[in-house]
Amino acid sequence: MKLVLSKNNQEVASQVKLATSFKDRLLGLMFVEEMKGFDALIIEPCRSIHNFFVRFSIDAVFVDRNMKIVKILRDFKPWYLSGIYFRAHKVIEMKAGAAHALSVGDQLEVRDV
Repeated sequence: MKLVLSKNNQEVASQVKLATSFKDRLLGLMFVEEMKGFDALIIEPCRSIHNFFVRFSIDAVFVDRNMKIVKILRDFKPWYLSGIYFRAHKVIEMKAGAAHALSVGDQLEVRDV
């Protein structure tokens, strides 16, 4: 799957991994040295995150049920806790800097490759 910015079809991530089970959502990017084989992780459902035991900074993009961006945490460093974003339904975690072209209010799409 890939992640695309709807307004201009710009590819945001080419290899998206889903975390929907309790275990996958709980672990997320913890204990991972780098994102190998994927460049975005979608955690669903999710309204807040922590970066405990994550070894690198990330961009965290919180989206609602329709994939509209409600909050972006850029360069979210290890050992931090986010706020709770009640309008969010899921979060997309990417390497720091990967969300540079995104803004709150943008519409995203997940497409099958």
